[in-house]
Amino acid sequence: MGEKVEAGGSGLSDRQKYRRKLQVCLAVLGRLLAEEGFDRPKNLMGLEIELNLAGSDGMPRMMNAEVLKRIASGDFQTELGMFNMEVNVAPHRLAGRVLDQLAEELRTGLGYAHRKASEVDAGVVMIGILPTLTRHDVVSANLSDVDRYTLLNEQMLAARGEDFTLDIEGVERLTCTSSSITPEAACTSVQLHLQVTPDRFADVWNAAQAMASVQVALGANAPFLFGRELWRESRPPLFEQATDTRPPELKAQGVRPRTWFGERWIDSAYDLFEENLRYFPPLLPICDDEDPLRVLDSGGVPELQELALHNGTVYRWNRPVYEVADGVPHLRVENRVLPAGPTVTDVIANTAFYYGLVRALAEDARPVWSRMPFADAAANFDLACRYGIDAELRWPRPGRAAGLTAVPVVKLVRDELLPLAAAGLDAWQIEPADRDFYLGVIEERCKRRMNGASWQVDTFHRALEAGLERDAALAATTRRYCELMHQGEPVHSWPLGLV
Repeated sequence: MGEKVEAGGSGLSDRQKYRRKLQVCLAVLGRLLAEEGFDRPKNLMGLEIELNLAGSDGMPRMMNAEVLKRIASGDFQTELGMFNMEVNVAPHRLAGRVLDQLAEELRTGLGYAHRKASEVDAGVVMIGILPTLTRHDVVSANLSDVDRYTLLNEQMLAARGEDFTLDIEGVERLTCTSSSITPEAACTSVQLHLQVTPDRFADVWNAAQAMASVQVALGANAPFLFGRELWRESRPPLFEQATDTRPPELKAQGVRPRTWFGERWIDSAYDLFEENLRYFPPLLPICDDEDPLRVLDSGGVPELQELALHNGTVYRWNRPVYEVADGVPHLRVENRVLPAGPTVTDVIANTAFYYGLVRALAEDARPVWSRMPFADAAANFDLACRYGIDAELRWPRPGRAAGLTAVPVVKLVRDELLPLAAAGLDAWQIEPADRDFYLGVIEERCKRRMNGASWQVDTFHRALEAGLERDAALAATTRRYCELMHQGEPVHSWPLGLV
C-alpha cells in the first residue's frame, strides 16, 4: 500500500465507475503483454524491511511519527501501526559483491535509525512479531495517521460488517476479536523484488510459490502473538484473519480470503491480475484521470493506477507488480514470505538463498511445479509456518522418479536446494566468496536447527524455568533478542538463554 490515497467518502456510482475502469486497465495490460512493450531484463532486485519500535524495556513504542521526523530520510517510511516503520533499499543489480554491499548499506542505515530512535527510547527491532505486543496495542487509535490506512480500515471493516476474529491454534490457542485491521500491523516482513520480462514471469512466480514453504521454514521468526506461543511463523494466519473481509457465511461458501496463497500454477502474469479482479471486490474505489486506452492508442505508456491500487489490497505471498519507470513499463515478482530479522546477516542470507534458488528452479528443464500439485505447495506452506525449521515437506523425488516424498526441510535444503541456490547465484554472477558466506549461514541454520523462532521459544522457556512470570519472560526474551540483534552475529550462533 505505497500509493498515495486521500480519505473521503465513496458512493455506489464510484464503485461502479471504478469497477469499469479496472476492466479497462486489465484489457490494456493484456494488450501491453501481447505487444511485448515491457522493459528488457536488467537483473534488478529490490529490498524492503518492515520494522518494530520497542523501548529499552522491550515494550512497543507508538512513536513512528516522532522517530521518522528524527531520522529525516526518504529511505524510511511510515507503516500501518504507530509502532512500525519501513526501510527501503534502492534497487541494485544482481551481480558481483551486491550481497555484501546490501549488508553494509543496511547496517549503516539501520544503525543510524536506531540511534535516532533511541533518543526517545524507541529502538529499532527486526523481528516477525514483537513478543511483547498485546491486544491493547493493536487498536484503531494506534493506526498511523495516514489517509490510506484510515480509509483502508474503514472499507475493510464495512466490507466485513462485524469485528474481525482471530482464532489461531498452535502450541497454545489465541482467540480474540478486533474492531479494526490494526492487528495486521503486528506482522513485519522482508519484501524481495525481482524485475522479470513477461515471458519469464510465470516461471519465476511458480518457482517462488513452490519454494515459499522452504523460505518460511528456514526464516521463521514469529512464534508469539499477544502473549501466546502459536506457530513458529504466526504472521500468515494472523495476516489472513486480520484482513479477512468475509463474514462466516461467505467463508463457508468458499469465498477466497484477501490474504491468499493462491490455488493454481499460472501461465502468465495476466492470470494473477485477472484473478484479483474476478475474485476480490474493490476496497478503495478511487479513479485516476488517466484514460489508459487513449494513452496506449496514442503511443504512450499507461500508469494503470486503479489496477495497481486494487492489486495492493490483495495480499498474495508472491505478488505481481506492474509499474512504469522512466516511461517504460515493467513487471516484478514481489516475494513477501519472509519475516524481518533477526540480523542483517540473516536477512542477506535469506535474500541470497531466495534469488539463487528462484533462478535455478525457474530455469530447470523439469520445473518443480510440473511435478508437484499446487495443493501440495499450499499444504507445505502451512506446515512450514506451523513447525518452522523442524517441518517435513512433500517434495518431488530426486532424479527422474515420479511422485512426492516427505522429507525434513533441513535435509531437503542441505542435500538438494543449497547446491541449486549456489548455481543460481553463479548464474547471476555473484561473487563466489559472498555466495559461499551467505549460503553457509543457511547451511549452519540447518545443521543446528536454529532460526529466530526456535531461539525465541527456547529462550522464553528457559526464562520460565528460571522463575519468571510469562509477561516478564517475554519481555526478557525480547530485550536479549534486541541485544544480540544489534551485535550482529547470525542467529544460529546466538547463545541460548538470557545470559
